[in-house]
Amino acid sequence: MELSMDRIQMLELFVAVAETGSFAGGARVTGLSPPSVTRGVNDLEQRLGARLFTRTTRVVRLTDVGRDYLEEVRSILSDLQAADDLASGTAARPTGHLRITAPVEFGRIHVAPILADYLDAYPDVSADLLTVDRIVNLVEEGIDVGLRIGDLPPSGLMAMRVGQVRRVVCATPDYFGAHGVPKTPADLARHKIISIGGVTPYADWRFGKDRGDIVRLKPRLVISNVGAALDLARAGWGVTRALSYQIAPDLRAGTLQTVLEGFEPEPMPVHLVHQEGRRVTAKLRSFLDFARDRLRGLSVLND
Repeated sequence: MELSMDRIQMLELFVAVAETGSFAGGARVTGLSPPSVTRGVNDLEQRLGARLFTRTTRVVRLTDVGRDYLEEVRSILSDLQAADDLASGTAARPTGHLRITAPVEFGRIHVAPILADYLDAYPDVSADLLTVDRIVNLVEEGIDVGLRIGDLPPSGLMAMRVGQVRRVVCATPDYFGAHGVPKTPADLARHKIISIGGVTPYADWRFGKDRGDIVRLKPRLVISNVGAALDLARAGWGVTRALSYQIAPDLRAGTLQTVLEGFEPEPMPVHLVHQEGRRVTAKLRSFLDFARDRLRGLSVLND
């Protein structure tokens, strides 16, 4: 299908509205007026003979057709940008905007500093970093790169392994001195447990290389924020479970210690993932290479 300049602009307007959830937001992103954006999307829908959005007075939502179309259009625009980079000789000079996602604590501790250094090295690139403790759908949310901790389910994404982390049980040396060091996972039932996440009165902690040994615990405290739970553990209040990278500075300083190392599950892999495409844009390739090297150099991902 031949793409005219007008058609390409329609596609860009469609993506902008889909990602911002409004015609006003699409106008801000593209630098056009809201009426121009509305007209462009209406023309695209008329050309396709399909409704891409449902519109109410408050929100604009993709239809099922629009959602499928968005995935294809993003791929087309990405391929066009990569082809333009190659033809114009700017493949070595990344430009444009990147959207990246990572878990909250890992994003704060490691991804944000890496991203800042990358932007310093490539001044023609800007970026958003979304830190959330959920699996983000890269296609639906318009994300270029995601950092994932844990086994990856089957998908159409490309994955680059950058390291691994361990799931560890920890508390302060003083706490263990006062309450005893658990020798087996079952001994945790006698300790004051701080559970991270969940809304049930029980926490199932898995141990063993195949994660088949389950200990059901009744936490004294369930808290949704990892940082807050670790702060309480550092204060000597109780025992919690964390990922090894989250407490690496504490282990070096001796403010926390781990126990039950012989019962730990297999380490969890850490990957950079991105959408599969025939071509990768200069900005995406340069960031993947930059972040891969920095992440693989982190001692916390090489336990």
